[in-house]
Amino acid sequence: MSKFTIKELMRKNIVELTPYSSARNEFTGDAKVFLDANESALDFLGNLGRNRYPDPSHKKLKAKIAEVMELPQEKLVVGNGSDEMIDLLFRIFCVPGRDKVLIVEPTYGAYSVFAAINDIEVSTCHLQGDYSLDLRSLETIFKLMQNSTPEEGMHKLLFLCSPNNPTGNSFPLSEVVAIANKFPGITVVDEAYVEFSTKPSAVTLLEKCPRLVVLRTLSKGWALANARVGLALAPPAIVEAMHHVKYPYNLSGVAQDIAMEVLSQKEAMEENVATVKRERSRMAKELATFKFVEKVFPSDANFLLVRVNDPDAIYNYLRERGIIIRNRSNLRGCYGSLRITIGTEEENNLVLEALKEMEGRDG
Repeated sequence: MSKFTIKELMRKNIVELTPYSSARNEFTGDAKVFLDANESALDFLGNLGRNRYPDPSHKKLKAKIAEVMELPQEKLVVGNGSDEMIDLLFRIFCVPGRDKVLIVEPTYGAYSVFAAINDIEVSTCHLQGDYSLDLRSLETIFKLMQNSTPEEGMHKLLFLCSPNNPTGNSFPLSEVVAIANKFPGITVVDEAYVEFSTKPSAVTLLEKCPRLVVLRTLSKGWALANARVGLALAPPAIVEAMHHVKYPYNLSGVAQDIAMEVLSQKEAMEENVATVKRERSRMAKELATFKFVEKVFPSDANFLLVRVNDPDAIYNYLRERGIIIRNRSNLRGCYGSLRITIGTEEENNLVLEALKEMEGRDG
């Protein structure tokens, strides 16, 4: 257990912050005339309300998310994609030039980018050869952190992406619990791909782990990447701080309306996820038959990590035919690997046909 409270881990200026408050934050009930925010009284688009600022508290959207996704509304923060949630955590907890964060690699590259933007040093612990967590190394790292303090600088955040990007595997909740309760700072579990997994969510650990934050998104399983709607589930002190630090109107009314509409189509979402899982299984089997494929890694996400004998040549061959995948061969732990998103049946067939042509040409 950490010897520091959540507020002791926060930056002092954030704890003492008086947040911006609009009249919409302070008003409850129904109003006929809005003359508080210096908006245009005329809506050029008719009666869509686009001339008005959106609800800064996302009340209706949060209620819908809680209902449909079965998440605790009181622990919920909504923002402009998971990226905003990640950046908020950096700004709330990490003092630039002094604090550090810990990530397990290979993983989502944005964690290190946000660290660099916020002038935060990154420490790494590498996954094992099968992409499982190296618990022994993490234990050693945690012991080295025992004497660090917020005043002198310490590791404030630890990021676990599960299912992990780009490896596709999930981490057992028993290991997440152990890590979250031993790491002295805030453990962040990024569940962007959780809809495609059969493994239980870390949301179930929020009561057991008092310094745990779980991230979700509507970009993947809910097919809403264009609208940029991300979620964080966290303890009350962190929820309050995130609401204080976020931009007053961080999620547009357009995005909120679209999210409400998509959340009303849960059955369609579940059908699509089931289709992706079937195609994922088919693609894994088909890809494994190619001579140049060395290994197709198991996946709980909507993509496959595939180790091949010449990743650059295969990547370039597909690109020349208008098929864009992700070359991950430059990442430590992913040497020789390509990441292929699961598309429609037609799109997946085009990939397979192109690879067959390549194999026939080289064979």
